[in-house]
Amino acid sequence: MKKTVFLSALLLFVITATGLSAYAKMDRKPATQATPSSSQSDDQVIRVYGPGGPLGPIKEAAEHFSAETGIKVEVTAGPEANWISQAKQDADIIFGGSEYMLQDFIFNHPEMIDTKSRTELYMRAAGILVRKGNPKKIKSLEDLTKNGVKILDVNGAGQLGLWEDMAGRKGLIEGISQNINLSVKSSAEGIERWKSNSSLDAWVTYESWHYRLKDVTDLVELPEEEKLYRGTPIAMTNITDQKKEAQQFIDYLKTEEGHQIFQKWGWK
Repeated sequence: MKKTVFLSALLLFVITATGLSAYAKMDRKPATQATPSSSQSDDQVIRVYGPGGPLGPIKEAAEHFSAETGIKVEVTAGPEANWISQAKQDADIIFGGSEYMLQDFIFNHPEMIDTKSRTELYMRAAGILVRKGNPKKIKSLEDLTKNGVKILDVNGAGQLGLWEDMAGRKGLIEGISQNINLSVKSSAEGIERWKSNSSLDAWVTYESWHYRLKDVTDLVELPEEEKLYRGTPIAMTNITDQKKEAQQFIDYLKTEEGHQIFQKWGWK
């Protein structure tokens, strides 16, 4: 009788232990499945979109930020038509080439921008880009009114009204207007025409473009009292699910390290 009771107790112990072991394995399974989720988090990317003008400093800043934080940042820039469809699906941040550019974006795409997050980064000055060696000896706005000077005008992309605002201060609107040989709507098209049409002598645009086009331009800097500055705004979108990380990147752009990067590319 005692032997029977002992065997029954032993059998019950074995069954219970086996069940606990199986339960323990089942309990560990969700923890193992959580690892890919953590890995996916590591692979998240902050997606930033905007015009081509500020691409240089923002891309370089993104590389520094990613190296320091491990948070990946992907910057896509150029004419809005090239990226807006994708941006509507996954943009975390939008930047502008001037304050009015970002405002136009908000007008054209209502509800996409978190306007409360709108932040001004740094100003950049306008100057005159000329051919290497400056063969027409252009040194001032007045020189743009001389006979035979052919001017490229980008009538948009943050440069809308740029030359007119500068010329208007000195009564040079008519003289410069008569020498505008070609007007285009985007900086990308302006760069293409500048490179393909060597008869164009000058382009009133941001000094910062010279740092992207050093191989095909010289920069004529204007006196400080004649310079015109425009801003570089940036904001989060309403569709981002990475507000914390996106704000962290914007905050980095406002640090001294971020400012130095912009200064290297021609911003104030």
